[in-house]
Amino acid sequence: MAPSQPVHELSPATELQNTDDKLPFMLQSVRSEPDTLQRMKDDQLIDLIRDTDAEISKLQALQLRAIADLSVRRRRAPSASSEVALALSITEHRASAIVSAANALIARLPRMLNLMDDGRLDLYRAMKVTDATAWLSGDHVSVVDAALEDRVPGRNATQVRRAAAYAAAKVDPEGAALRTERKFVERRFALHHQDTGVTHLSVNNAPTEKATAAYARIDRAARALKTADEPRTLDQLRADVAMDLLLSGTGGPSERTEVFLHVDLETYLNLNESPAALAGRGPIAASVARHIIGGPDTTLRRVLTDPRTGQAVELSPTRYPLKGDEFIRVRDQECRQPGCTRPAQNCGIEATRTKGKAEGAADQPITYCSRHRRLKGQPGWDYEVTSNGTVNVATPAGQVHSTTPPSLNPGRRRPNRILKKPLN
Repeated sequence: MAPSQPVHELSPATELQNTDDKLPFMLQSVRSEPDTLQRMKDDQLIDLIRDTDAEISKLQALQLRAIADLSVRRRRAPSASSEVALALSITEHRASAIVSAANALIARLPRMLNLMDDGRLDLYRAMKVTDATAWLSGDHVSVVDAALEDRVPGRNATQVRRAAAYAAAKVDPEGAALRTERKFVERRFALHHQDTGVTHLSVNNAPTEKATAAYARIDRAARALKTADEPRTLDQLRADVAMDLLLSGTGGPSERTEVFLHVDLETYLNLNESPAALAGRGPIAASVARHIIGGPDTTLRRVLTDPRTGQAVELSPTRYPLKGDEFIRVRDQECRQPGCTRPAQNCGIEATRTKGKAEGAADQPITYCSRHRRLKGQPGWDYEVTSNGTVNVATPAGQVHSTTPPSLNPGRRRPNRILKKPLN
């Protein structure tokens, strides 16, 4: 299906020239007179939406050039993604994808980058092209880049992804088959926590025939349970059947795992509805926390906190004999790298230099996930911890990102800070 086009014809040269002049004026107008948008006609609003989107695409192209240049300066080391993640306050997974897209657009897909420069392709859709062509050789990707130049403008992300995938498979059909095999090698079981006390489970890159068979088995079991007096929907039944099969489908006992749930005493006693905090996932509703606490296999530990900051100062040893590292993980809750939310129970403990002290003289134990334990040892990165537990991370660019010790009261948590000065 051809992409939709505006009814009236616009001259690209005139449009771009006018946009450069109109948007700053419009921004000032909206700020000074909030009802400016209400006075505009519908077609003017649509034009403004389109024009601002074009300007965003141009700025994204400039940002990608800067990111690619930084990656080159860092000799394409993975730590460049960590710098971008800290600078933009995004996850390292997202930063790594953007760095890869920037390098691909600069080196392999110059026509797609030119479309961004012209305001005709945004980053989200451009990344559909970089993902679909990442496996192609240099010669093949050049052919796809040229073939897509007139196909992707005006199309949505799904259409861009399909067009790019088709062009890539057409130019290298043998490579497309190998890509499917590689995807199968990369199969994984993923866990994605969400913001309402629920979690998303997925099996990625599973063989189609096995995934279809698994779904059919779950669907049959769910439909068998859907009697006249069953209040659950089929979707709910399928989800419940799948979880049951995963936890006890072989007839054995359910698996147990350890998570850290931080809840204050008044919430636990049902005296207030303050949110609790699940390490690695963030705030959860008080009612959900009490439901977890009420589970038959739940074990409670008392943690004493500083009444001023909410930070952990002592852990009760009543459950087991107190292990040396256990309090550190309860105290830190998550990896202490700024922006990282890996639960502390899945992290290692790394000695970190105390501010103002020589290396090794008075190091403090801090939790870091495996990725950031490696990053800590990379050239140009410097880590220190202050007397109050604040972790300062200096990047190769000289910026310092800091995180304060987490509070067991989520309402007292403070955001990460960024400074442009070296560590002392």
